[in-house]
Amino acid sequence: MRPDPDSIRIPAPTPWPVVFACGVTLMFAGLVTTEAVTVLGALLSALAAVGWFRNVLPEEAHEIVRIDHTRSAPATRSRRVARAEVAPNVQRAWLPLEIYPVSAGIKGGLAGGAAMALLAMTYGIVGGTSIWYPINLLAAGFFPTAASLPTSEIAAFHIGPLLIATTIHLTTCVLVGLLYGATLPMLPRRPIVLGGLVAPIAWSGLLHSVLGVVNPVMNQRIDWFWFVLSQVGFGIVAGFVVSQQERVQTWQRLPLAVRAGIEAPGIMRERDDSGDRP
Repeated sequence: MRPDPDSIRIPAPTPWPVVFACGVTLMFAGLVTTEAVTVLGALLSALAAVGWFRNVLPEEAHEIVRIDHTRSAPATRSRRVARAEVAPNVQRAWLPLEIYPVSAGIKGGLAGGAAMALLAMTYGIVGGTSIWYPINLLAAGFFPTAASLPTSEIAAFHIGPLLIATTIHLTTCVLVGLLYGATLPMLPRRPIVLGGLVAPIAWSGLLHSVLGVVNPVMNQRIDWFWFVLSQVGFGIVAGFVVSQQERVQTWQRLPLAVRAGIEAPGIMRERDDSGDRP
């Protein structure tokens, strides 16, 4: 609430974020210089953290700024004013106002992982090997001797590579699904384009540059067309499943004390127990 129409309440200025960033920089710089630089950075970071928290806890520091009414209104050729729709009584907001729950990312990741697995097994059948061939290639990074094995041996069923590949696949799919759940609310208009095309192509390009180090066997035998196709299939299914989940509102409408989970008598309202007395 504004104190009066001629003033505005804004967050108080503070130097502590800059000091904290400088301290962290010095801490890492000390790794390649001397220990004294690391110690100095740690002291600055600790001091800045204390000062920063004191600016927001137990109450956020604000200051009142007078509004200058003497300035002329800016001229514009536009006939309409573009306004951002924000929640009532919220002067500033972290967008988006609604996000997907964690369960949405997990569901999307598992659904996309199932689609990717089907495409990978299809590649094994179409390529004339077997459905176990792409599974064993995924786990080949844990078996250095796999580089000298023939294709028939890699295409055979092995319980060890199956367990390793399943763990890698499920873990990666869930993590990427959680990432989709966090990023798709920021671009709500084209979730399938982001999740099904942009992200898989970018991810495939990154893997193309590091796969020779991470999994040399897979790098020698991979079919990049089917690999990118499986990534796109994962992205489309995961993005669709995540976008179909119900969103939840963020906590930004609540005061800082509630968001931080603080419980203190100085913050809570006093209860009137006079009516309970005999």
